[in-house]
Amino acid sequence: MRTEIKYIELKSGFSDNGNAWIGLVSFSKSGKTIYFNGKAFQSLNGMGINGNYFDLESGDEYWISGVKKDMTDRHKFGGGKIFVEKRILNDYLKIVGKSELPKSDYELTQVETEKPIERINELENEKTQSTEFDSDLYFKKPNELTDKEIEFAITELIEDEKDIQFNKARRSYKKKRLELEAELEKRGIKNVG
Repeated sequence: MRTEIKYIELKSGFSDNGNAWIGLVSFSKSGKTIYFNGKAFQSLNGMGINGNYFDLESGDEYWISGVKKDMTDRHKFGGGKIFVEKRILNDYLKIVGKSELPKSDYELTQVETEKPIERINELENEKTQSTEFDSDLYFKKPNELTDKEIEFAITELIEDEKDIQFNKARRSYKKKRLELEAELEKRGIKNVG
């Protein structure tokens, strides 16, 4: 697993003074996921508000970048100590060309080194399972759908009926739901509604 020393700063809920670390990150095989301090991050692909990565579990935005040799990693209007991971201290000092860490702006720390790979895989599998039925499901005829697809669509339509504001749309959802329920009854299956 490829590793690199990076600057990591929490942006969600903070301007430029969120918790920040200089630490050793690991990359997934594809390079799309970064692991650090028991968390997994993926790129926001330019869609972030303040950050360039987000925590896959909490959704919090982070700024993750290479470390700057002149030690100006934190935004010029930001503040707060930067935590430096103890195990990479010597490597970091070589990068910045210093013999010791300035105590006023930096503090040594230990971080979680176990990667949450299994937890993240489960999370991503849940996302896949919850969206395993794509939108073309609603354009198929009831007799073209599997029992599971019909049950899923009925559940979705019930929610949509509750949330919709206009009677015409509500009637449309109800009509589609009743068609699906009739198809289930034809198949001898008790409907979910």
